[in-house]
Amino acid sequence: MTKNITFSVDETLLEVARAAAKAEGSSLNEQFRLWLESYARKRQAQRAMEVVEHIRKNYQMTGPKLTRDEMNARR
Repeated sequence: MTKNITFSVDETLLEVARAAAKAEGSSLNEQFRLWLESYARKRQAQRAMEVVEHIRKNYQMTGPKLTRDEMNARR
């Protein structure tokens, strides 16, 4: 499901952005969707890295270091 949203933007900036999108064979709407998707994914990646850092700081791996064969051995 798609939602319509409204933004306030400087008219000159809007026209320049539309011309740039058109020159790329796209629309301003498509460019905005691509940007929004990228922005959302970047935030998800930042959150994932925060979780990884939390785990690294709060949990220690103990025991002997395993070889590749040992890690891949089927039990």
